[in-house]
Amino acid sequence: MTKRILVASVCVVVAMVGQRTLVGQQAAYDLIIRNGHVVDGTGNPWFAADVAVRGDRVVAVGRLAGATAKREIDARGLVVAPGFIDLHTHSDQTLLADGNAESKVRQGVTLDVIGESTSVAPRDGLSEAKDSWTTFTGYWDALGAKGISMNVISEVSFQQLRLVAVGYNPGPATLTQLDRMKTLAARSMEEGAWGLVARFESGGPEQPEEVIEIAKVVAKYDGIYVTHIGSEGAEQDRELDFAIRVAQEAKIPVHIFHLKIRGHENWGTIGTYLATIEAARARGLDITANQYPYTAMQHGWSAFFPVWARELGPQKFAAMLRDPAMRLKIKQDKDFQTWVGEHGGWDGVVMGRARQPQNKKYEGMRIPEIAKLRGDKDFADTCIELMAEEGGAISGMFHTMSEADVREVMRKPWVAIASDGAAINLNEDGVPHPRAFSTNPRVLGHYVREEKVLTLEDAIRKMTSLPAQILGLDDRGQIREGFAADIVIFNPDTVRETTTFEKTKSYPEGIPYTIVNGVVVIDGGKHTGARPGRPIMGRGLRTKG
Repeated sequence: MTKRILVASVCVVVAMVGQRTLVGQQAAYDLIIRNGHVVDGTGNPWFAADVAVRGDRVVAVGRLAGATAKREIDARGLVVAPGFIDLHTHSDQTLLADGNAESKVRQGVTLDVIGESTSVAPRDGLSEAKDSWTTFTGYWDALGAKGISMNVISEVSFQQLRLVAVGYNPGPATLTQLDRMKTLAARSMEEGAWGLVARFESGGPEQPEEVIEIAKVVAKYDGIYVTHIGSEGAEQDRELDFAIRVAQEAKIPVHIFHLKIRGHENWGTIGTYLATIEAARARGLDITANQYPYTAMQHGWSAFFPVWARELGPQKFAAMLRDPAMRLKIKQDKDFQTWVGEHGGWDGVVMGRARQPQNKKYEGMRIPEIAKLRGDKDFADTCIELMAEEGGAISGMFHTMSEADVREVMRKPWVAIASDGAAINLNEDGVPHPRAFSTNPRVLGHYVREEKVLTLEDAIRKMTSLPAQILGLDDRGQIREGFAADIVIFNPDTVRETTTFEKTKSYPEGIPYTIVNGVVVIDGGKHTGARPGRPIMGRGLRTKG
């Protein structure tokens, strides 16, 4: 009798445990994405699974047939992937202007990395600063007040540190000025900056020791060093060697922006630079790069003007452009002629944005077209005269790279995909580079589906877990339990860019859903107005004190 009672009791306990387990399995989630092909970001083949989200986290991946949720998305025939991480952007000011970040979230981007532009803090004592914030904390507060639809990380700009401490003087910093730069770098890291970013003119930094000293400070906070190589042509050897030197001497991971070779005479030589990086990696140096999937680049026309004309700051540069004698000197300068060639020659130079009303009609045109309308015989005169009229501030596109080189870089496993664009909308002034709207769908549609340069799984890895690895993010870049619920859902058969170099502003097709921190931001191809994005702070803030 006693044994029967004991057996019965055990059965009741087992039944109760089983009931609790069943209830746990059927617990409501906030969101379930069903029936999708999950490409988890690691490079592994896709697998069939449901993905459950609670709050801002992925909490279950697998067969969840009995589970319920406040909302379900049927992803049958669609790919479910981690949200894309854009390692190189200029969204610092545009996010404050329009937090919806439409050009980014509509292509599946859930995290932008900013900082190269000198508009991000610190700006202590900088008289040209026009915003109320002068520190990273102030910038984060401004973003919080505005609200943003995607997440953001920022590095601190070496040029900004130097501008605050030294000004436009190109000579070496004094010990006092260098100490101030180090102090500002440390403070920025403690306020959440992710690393040090530097942008150099062609040939690399004039004061390399200063860069290395600041990089050593950043390394103490487990930050990274990110570099914009200025030449990408005749002087790329020198600049790449310096990036490798920073990795070795500062003992810091180094990431190179938009790796490429420009200038027709340099086409086909990219393999030399890839081999240099791979040799450094073989020695144990953590060096990676990113790339945008286009044969044209974009930046200010000022980039192909001689350094001596620009190094004293924009106001003095503008004054030089108004001086006939200085304009003649610029025109005759060997570097000016060389760098125009590296930018695709006059036929490769496009005006993207002008500020003066009389010049707006030239936006989207190449220099020879503009010269013909203006009646100019010398294309250099057209360029310099327009720059004088615009105070030295014209941006544009430059058709200067080869498709074969783009593909060779893209195939390297340590090269991520990044846009070098900004979070904008269709009302953006001027003619921006199409990469702001189309970088990720161009890779998925053109280079994966049509050209088969990459597999789908590897392309997604280059947009998700590889960028996360480069940054040192430990909870993003994968569809995985416990990771942030940053997710993109797209149709692999229809995803595509809708922009061209002539029509640069339009949203992509085939990406119906983008989810940021568990919140649906793009829903059925439409922006919901939700702004769940937030700054993601670096280790300096997390370990401070």
